[in-house]
Amino acid sequence: MLRFDPFRDLDSITSAMLGTSSGSDRAPRFMPMDLYKLDDHYVLSADLPGVDPGSIDVDVDRSTLTLTAHRTAPDTDGVQWISSERFAGTYRRQIALGDGVDTERIAASYDNGVLSVTIPLAERAKPRRVEISAGDSGGQRSIETQQT
Repeated sequence: MLRFDPFRDLDSITSAMLGTSSGSDRAPRFMPMDLYKLDDHYVLSADLPGVDPGSIDVDVDRSTLTLTAHRTAPDTDGVQWISSERFAGTYRRQIALGDGVDTERIAASYDNGVLSVTIPLAERAKPRRVEISAGDSGGQRSIETQQT
C-alpha cells in the first residue's frame, strides 16, 4: 500500500525554512475549538480525542486563559507504520479574556474527548435595569441598559 501526500514535501521545506516542526507527523498542529455566548456565560469546547484527562490543564493568569493537554505517542517498538496521522505531543491554546468575565468562577469538564470550559460573565458586565424618575409627572419607568 502506497501513501501519497502531495503536501509532505511542502511541509518539510516550510519546517526547514522556519525551523519549526508544527504540522509534522508527530507534533500536534492545533487544538480545534468552538466558542460561543449562551445567556450569562461563554462556552468553549475544544476537541482533544485520546488525551489522558490527567494531562489537561486549564490556567487563568490575569486576562489569559491557557489550555494545555498531552497525548502520548503509541509504543512503536517493532511497528511498521503504514499510515501515521494521529498527532502526539503537547497541545496548547491561549485565549485573551476581556474585563467582563468572572475569572474566579471558570469551570471545566472533559467528556468523550471534548474539553468544555464555562466562562461566566462578571456581575458588572450583565445587563441590568436602571430606574428613571420622571420630572413633574411623578411617574417612574425602567430602561434596560448594558453596563460596559
